[in-house]
Amino acid sequence: MIPIVAVVGRPNVGKSTLFNRLTGANLAIVHDAPGVTRDRHYADAHIGGRDITLIDTGGFDPTTEDPMGKGIARHVVAAIDEADVILCVLDADGPPTEPDRASIALLRKSGRPVVYVANKVDNPKKALAASELYELGVESLIHVSALHGRGTHELVRALVDALPADDGESDPEPQPQDVPRLALVGRPNAGKSSLLNCLAGSERALVDNLPGTTRDPIDMRVEYRGQRYMVVDTAGVRRPSKVDAGIEAASVMRSLRAISRAHVVVLMCDAAIGVAEQDARLFGLCAERKRALVVGLNKMDLLDKAGQKRAIETAREALHFARWAPLVSLSAKTGIGVPTLMKHVDTAAREFRHRVPTGELNRFFEEVLQASPPPTKGGKAPRIYYMTQARVAPPVFVAMCSYPQQIAESYKRFVANQIRKAFGFTSVPVAVEYRERRRRE
Repeated sequence: MIPIVAVVGRPNVGKSTLFNRLTGANLAIVHDAPGVTRDRHYADAHIGGRDITLIDTGGFDPTTEDPMGKGIARHVVAAIDEADVILCVLDADGPPTEPDRASIALLRKSGRPVVYVANKVDNPKKALAASELYELGVESLIHVSALHGRGTHELVRALVDALPADDGESDPEPQPQDVPRLALVGRPNAGKSSLLNCLAGSERALVDNLPGTTRDPIDMRVEYRGQRYMVVDTAGVRRPSKVDAGIEAASVMRSLRAISRAHVVVLMCDAAIGVAEQDARLFGLCAERKRALVVGLNKMDLLDKAGQKRAIETAREALHFARWAPLVSLSAKTGIGVPTLMKHVDTAAREFRHRVPTGELNRFFEEVLQASPPPTKGGKAPRIYYMTQARVAPPVFVAMCSYPQQIAESYKRFVANQIRKAFGFTSVPVAVEYRERRRRE
C-alpha cells in the first residue's frame, strides 16, 4: 500500500504551503487568513524515491467552540487515524500556543511516527527564535521555509526515514483512464459535499448550512457499489458580481479548472430553491468544455409531491436548451435517488469515450442526407461528402463538405441531434466540425 502522510498543526502555520511544496503543484489555496483549509485534501507525491499520499488538513484548535472549528477538528483526527506518518507543522514566528500543546498531546496518543517541523524559518535569526518550540517536549525539530523551499531536503530525508518499509508490493490500482473522473459542481449549499459523503459512506467533506463551506476542490478516490471513481468536490460558484476577491475568487477559479479536468460533471441544483439562471450558466460552461453532464435535483425530500413536480418542471424549463442531459431527482442526505444518479454517471462516462466506426457513421449519415440535405444559403448549395469521428473523451466529429460557412446553424443542430439519437450520446455534448474538402482530397 502507498503510505499516507498527514500534515497537521494549528491554523495559519503554513500547512497548505508545505503541502504544495511537497506535491510540487499549487493544489491547495494559500492565504494569510486562518481557517482557509477545512476539508481533508489528498494528493499523490513522489519524494525521496518513495510514492506517498499527502493529506492537507484544516487548522486544529481543540479550544474552539465554533461548529465549523469542531468539524475541522473531526477531520484532523480522521486524517491522523488513517496516516502512517504525521508531519506536524509549528510556527517559528512565535512562542508555543495552547493549540500547539493540544495537537502534540493528540499526536503522542496516536502512536504514529511524527516528524516535527518549525516553519517560516527564513533566516538564521528566526532559526534561533524557533528554539522556543522545544518547550513542547519535541526531541528534534526540522527548520524549513515552505514558502522559499529552505530545509526541504532535510524534511524529505526525515519523512522517508519515518515511512514504513517498502515491501515492493502495492494494491493493483486501475489505470487513470479507466477510473471515471467526476466533478460535483453547483451553487453554494446545493449539496455537493453531502453527495460526496454519501458516495464515500463516511464524512469525507464538511457539511454545513453556511454557504461556502468547501473552498479547495477536494479530489477523493471513492468506491460506490463496486465501481471506483475519482470524485472532485468543488466550491460553490455564485454569480460573478457576487464573488468576493481573494479566497472565494481563488476557489471559483479552481472549481472551473476542475470542470475541464473531469470526464463527467454532476450539476447539483437545490430543488427547494429552484433551478436559477446561475445553474443554467454553469451548465453552459460545462457544455462549452464538452464534458459529459448529469443534472442532480437535490433536496427533493424537503418537498411534497406537488412541490417535487413543480421543481422538475422548473428545472426542465430553465435548462430547455439542453434537454439531452438526464435530470435525476435525489436527496444526497438520505441517499434516495443516488443509485439512479450514479447509473447515469456510468452511462455518461462510457459515452464520453465512445467511438463510432467510420463505416457505420457514414451509412447512417447517407440516410440523413437523403432525407434532409443541407438547405441552400446565399445562393450556395453546401454538400457533405463524408463524416468521421476525430476524437473521443470528448467525442468530436468532422464533416468534410463544400461551403462549410454556408451551412445553417439550425442544420448543424439537426445533425448533432441525429448523431445523438442514433449512437446513444444521451449525456454528452456532440461537437461536429465542418471542414472544406480541397480539390486534392
